[in-house]
Amino acid sequence: MTRDELLAQVKEKLGDKIVQWTDKSSRRVYVEVKPEDIPETSRFLFRDLEARFSIATGVDTPTAMEVLYHWAFDQCDLMLTVRTKLNRDEPVIESIARICKGAEWIEREMWELLGITFQNHPDMRHLLLVDDWPEGNYPLRRDYVKENKGANE
Repeated sequence: MTRDELLAQVKEKLGDKIVQWTDKSSRRVYVEVKPEDIPETSRFLFRDLEARFSIATGVDTPTAMEVLYHWAFDQCDLMLTVRTKLNRDEPVIESIARICKGAEWIEREMWELLGITFQNHPDMRHLLLVDDWPEGNYPLRRDYVKENKGANE
């Protein structure tokens, strides 16, 4: 399948779910959808179009928490990034780990470091931080303040 054929299928399937479409370069396309459309979009890309889940990225912006799901189409050298914006004060989204097992660890990481809740995640426990890490204290958030524990730290 060519790049153009692939993108035509994505546009047709997602239709009015697309909030924004940015064809950045021959190798990179960004698609924004609403949070509630992430499971269906992920299922379509992964199962129907056989995209490879590369990684997801969580970003704390001044106005929202963003989650970017990076899907690789190796056959046409294309990275399709699906972005969604979450309420900064209560960032909650459905997990895609049951659709794509490869998302389990990165969702855990975003939960720990940014406080994004992934509903129905199969194994939401600490991955990087100690188990007794203070709840509500997320080290990659803009408002994170490290407690002063000593002069040399």
